[in-house]
This record gives sequence, C-alpha cells and structure tokens, in this order.
Amino acid sequence: MALRCDLCGKSPASGSNVSFSERHTKRRFRPNIQRARLLIKGAEQRVKVCTRCLRSHYRARA
Repeated sequence: MALRCDLCGKSPASGSNVSFSERHTKRRFRPNIQRARLLIKGAEQRVKVCTRCLRSHYRARA
C-alpha cells in the first residue's frame, strides 16, 4: 500500500532519532493512511487518505 494521501499528497518524510547522548540515526515519519469511502462530487469513492484529511472531510460535512 502506497503511503501517500490521495487528497493532500502527504508522503513519508525523513529525519533522525536523537538519543540522550545525541547520536543521530535515520528514521522515517510515515503519515497515518487509512482506506475510506468518501462522498466526492456526489459519488462514493474508495480512497486512501491521511487521518488529518479524514477529520477535515467530516468536519466540513457537519
């Protein structure tokens, strides 16, 4: 499953874990992608969205 949001395009970012002794090791920040059925332009579509977009979508509907 691709780690990219179909609505906003959010994808994994890279960075570092930093320990107490300040050693840096590589890590990835992955978006929380969920499969959802959303009503888009009057039609129900199955999309992969990040949880931020999912919350925004339902907040706009309320």
